[in-house]
Order: sequence, then structure tokens, then C-alpha cells
Amino acid sequence: MIKAILIFNNHGKPRLSKFYEHYTEDTEQQIIRETFHLVSKRDENVCNFLEGGLLIGGSDNKLIYRHYATLYFVFCVDSSESELGILDLIQVFVETLDKCFENVCELDLIFHMDKVHNILAEMVMGGMVLETNMSEIITQAEAQSKMEKSEICAFLSLCRPLSFSVPDRTGRRRPGLLELQHAPYRPSRT
Repeated sequence: MIKAILIFNNHGKPRLSKFYEHYTEDTEQQIIRETFHLVSKRDENVCNFLEGGLLIGGSDNKLIYRHYATLYFVFCVDSSESELGILDLIQVFVETLDKCFENVCELDLIFHMDKVHNILAEMVMGGMVLETNMSEIITQAEAQSKMEKSEICAFLSLCRPLSFSVPDRTGRRRPGLLELQHAPYRPSRT
């Protein structure tokens, strides 16, 4: 079972943390710091598996990670998970992010956190792997994006009738804020 999924940069700043077991916020922050310390001090030419830190279960758990450019992708798992299977899952996750964001970078994870969490939720839920087919994950993520856009359009269409005009001191009616936003541009006659 997957205990946690962590993504942090080369400086140890967390960019995504998803825990599938309950920990206090302080403990989660300590786990992130400890995991970064364990993973970042390792040489590039050693294997990508190591025993979990003391806070996340010690020798009963494993940290499986990949280092891509400026980001570490770390999966904390128990001993029942296959190391190679989790490495493959990390690769699918990164490739899916790359397809969805067209050359994913650290800023994409920061500014589109909701989309990243949706992609991750398509792959892993409750610590169990649901989907590893990248095209299926991308299809579901795009469907989610389309649904969100349609909800925003529906909300904006409801807001338009709520705009109102307010009379000024002379008694003339002036358009409200929403009417101004949606009014066509008319050059002034000066």
C-alpha cells in the first residue's frame, strides 16, 4: 500500500504532498524534511529504493523515488509493494503530467495544483493503484477540465442578468460593473 506521495524540489520545498494515512500537520512536515534529507544526500548512481525514515515506519516501509531535473518524486510504500512497479508508476505519473502540461515544470505543479491532484487521484486512491494507462488518465483529466470550464460558463451566464444600472446625480442610468465588462467597445466621439 502507498503511504504517501511527495514531490519536492532540490531545495526541499514541497510541491505536492499526499498522505494516505493520518498524521498531524507537524508530523507530515517532519516526514517531508526527513524524506528530503534521506533522498537528496544519495548519489545519482545508486538505486532508487531505500528504507523509510523513522517517522514513516522505519524498515517496514520503503522510499522509492526518481529525480527529474529540479524535482524529486517520492512514493513511501509498505513492504508489500513492488519497487519496480512503483518506479513504473512514477514514470507514468511524470509522463502524464508532461502530456497534460506540455513540458511540465515546477511552476506547473505550483499554479495548477488542482489539476495535478486530479491526475494523481485518477492513478492512486486511498493508497491503492487504480490506473496505470496513461491515455485513460489523460482522457479523464481532460473530461474533468471540460466539466470545470462548462461550470464556469454556466455560472457566468447566471451572473450576467444580475448586473444592474444605477442612476447618477443627474438621474441618468449608468451601466453596472458587469454590464461594462461585457459591453462592446465604442470609441468616444470627441
